[in-house]
Amino acid sequence: MAALGTVPSLLALPASAGESAPAARPAGLAPQPDFDGDGHADVASSAPGAAIGGLAEAGYVVVVYSSSGGVETERRHVISQATAGIPGSPAAGGRFGHRTVARDLDGDGYTDLAVETPGTSSVTVLWGSRFGLDGGTVLPVSAGTNGDSLTGGDFNGDGHADLVGVSSVSEEWGDLRILYGPFTRAAAPAGTADVPTGRVFEPRDLVAGDITGDGRDDLVSLHDFEEMTEPAIFWRGTATGLARGSASPGRGASAVIGDVDGDGHGDLVMRTVPGGVNEDLPTDPGSVKVVYGTADGPGTRTAVIDQDTAGVPGVSEAGDQFGAALAAGDVTGDGRADIAVGVPHEDLPAGADAGAVVLLKGAAGGLSGTGARAFHQDTAGVPGIAEAGDRFGAALALQDTDGDGLDDLSAGAPLEDGSFRDSGAVWVLRGAAASLTTTGIVSFGPSAFGAPEAGARLGQALPR
Repeated sequence: MAALGTVPSLLALPASAGESAPAARPAGLAPQPDFDGDGHADVASSAPGAAIGGLAEAGYVVVVYSSSGGVETERRHVISQATAGIPGSPAAGGRFGHRTVARDLDGDGYTDLAVETPGTSSVTVLWGSRFGLDGGTVLPVSAGTNGDSLTGGDFNGDGHADLVGVSSVSEEWGDLRILYGPFTRAAAPAGTADVPTGRVFEPRDLVAGDITGDGRDDLVSLHDFEEMTEPAIFWRGTATGLARGSASPGRGASAVIGDVDGDGHGDLVMRTVPGGVNEDLPTDPGSVKVVYGTADGPGTRTAVIDQDTAGVPGVSEAGDQFGAALAAGDVTGDGRADIAVGVPHEDLPAGADAGAVVLLKGAAGGLSGTGARAFHQDTAGVPGIAEAGDRFGAALALQDTDGDGLDDLSAGAPLEDGSFRDSGAVWVLRGAAASLTTTGIVSFGPSAFGAPEAGARLGQALPR
């Protein structure tokens, strides 16, 4: 077992000729994170609360690699700023891994991982290779972003991954900075552009995906001002970069993009804000709004789904926060995106805020409660025991770890107790023709890797 601070060599071989490649994914979805280039999506999860070398909340990232058998916990990297080849030093309160973005930034065929360290206002790019993530480079100050709200996409459609985040060079707090790929190994982008939003404060979130169906990623920025949300802004991807759209898709607290009805346009799924008041989110039962995509961007056709919607398991209760985390992917392999909805404050018989995930299935008629299923630690076949305060489903990702063309769910429970309080854990449930299945489920916490446990909060973040 590798100790924290070392990166063992991994034998990562390409997929064999007998293994089938994953089917084409629905429009709007992010690329699969494949750090070793073997054709199977890998699982990267963050533990930003972990102490490194006695420095509280310095943080680390765990990458578990996959094969045709799914995730393999014996093939992993535990990476902190104390790891050989990673620039910088662990910092108390740095929270390395607070937010991560997985994209092939240098265009070498291996996914890279951009890791935000908000406590030091820096972004470290960990480079993919045939051995997995291997070495890193700090994003230069000249890039013009400290990583706040960092998100990836290909906004000009040139085939190279771009990054976008809050600008650190603009005089206006709410402005964005685009870093166009490809990036050099010095983490220098091919070009940059400033995007003025006209908003006073930084966006609360950014989400990217191809809504218009033209092969370029679009961007939706979510905003608020003090205690109130503001209308989101739609930015259309063009050959010259992002252009502000003419209509707002509404207001939201979090969002994801995926083509849930299979019409070739990514659809925007947002957690709604009750009465537009941010301060009411902690007590909100929660609901998600689907804004269906068109060739011109988010359209006028919408739908709202909550736990009182026909077919959706559970009951809307104060504080559940249905939609606090969202992920899009094709679990069933039908060419339409399914939406995993985190309900991290769902109360179970074990206690309050044990948490759950609801899978909403895409269909030709759009997203609905038909065929929806809920999963939590009291679900038969799911390892562990549901306990008060675990917050299962606080972070989500849908990606094909076993290469069968069906996306699998990674779900984090950052306040899961292991040998220590709030050590955190991650579960990976496989996709199947009908829905997610607990057959072959894998779960892991810091103890599986010999990594720091106390207050680590593993599973607090998964790549965007």
